[in-house]
Amino acid sequence: MLRIHFGDADLAAVRVAAAPNPFWEIATSLHRFQTRDGRWAYAGWLRTVRVRLREKGLERALRTVLLPLFPRAAYFPDFLTPGRGVGGLAEGLDAILATSPRRVAQEVARLDRMVGAPPWAARLSGLEDRRELVRLLRAYHDVGIAPYAESIRSRFDAERAALGRGFLDGGVGGLLDGVGPSIRWRPPSLQVDFTPPDRELCLDGRGLTLIPTYFCWRTPNSLADPDLPPVLCYPVRRDSAALPPDHRLADEPSAPLTALLGRTRAAALRAAATGATTGEMARAAGVSAASASRHATALRDAGLITSSRHAATVLHTLTPVGASVLRAASNRP
Repeated sequence: MLRIHFGDADLAAVRVAAAPNPFWEIATSLHRFQTRDGRWAYAGWLRTVRVRLREKGLERALRTVLLPLFPRAAYFPDFLTPGRGVGGLAEGLDAILATSPRRVAQEVARLDRMVGAPPWAARLSGLEDRRELVRLLRAYHDVGIAPYAESIRSRFDAERAALGRGFLDGGVGGLLDGVGPSIRWRPPSLQVDFTPPDRELCLDGRGLTLIPTYFCWRTPNSLADPDLPPVLCYPVRRDSAALPPDHRLADEPSAPLTALLGRTRAAALRAAATGATTGEMARAAGVSAASASRHATALRDAGLITSSRHAATVLHTLTPVGASVLRAASNRP
């Protein structure tokens, strides 16, 4: 278990990442290759990505470089999940290249002590070898993450909306208590089901950044170095127990709802279940913002959603009627 200890200043500095961090998505997606836990949920993605890796000639690099550097174990190097990654892939890759050789050497040595590192990993303290690693991370991202960016962002945005509602209803405690079943708020500590060994993390006024992550499955992750800015990578919530059988990651509307409203409008209604802006609704439905706005108007006129404007943003949420329609179509109590 990981226990994260909060002070008063830390409660005021809890935040949710503004965008998915591609490096946590890379790390946790590589974990999906290493365990059968959750394999059924990502079966379509695994099949498709394995074919693409083979076509790109990346299978050997996956097996001999990436998986040994990102073991699904008690530790993998912190410099591989830079905080600057929230600014995008290029910014995060620059951060990896800018990591001091001393820090890289220390983290690789720790990987070797705790899990076992391949002999060549010690050379990553050199810039040329790190450039080759950056090239490989970019190639893997292009195959395994980038094609699913819209679906990943849709679930990320839905998670942020749900956390926002938790905060509005219950303050910071309500937000932290609603992060997920593997994370429990027990003031003044956050208790996290975690890969052994047990750890204690004192925030000491630095706050905590929550990073909802699509490929994270059940067990949250955090940086191992307590001196780095504290983050908690954890699984986004999903509306259903399983993902669709093909390689798409977005949850599909149920057949009855699609028959009633059409696929696009049904997807827009489902997006509103967790609160969605027009842009988020557009990403969930796979349409333009202008088209999403028209669908939102139709749903609002039918009494299924309500919309409220905040500055330049319009937030769409379900009405009681819309929620009843969604529950009935999903055949859930």
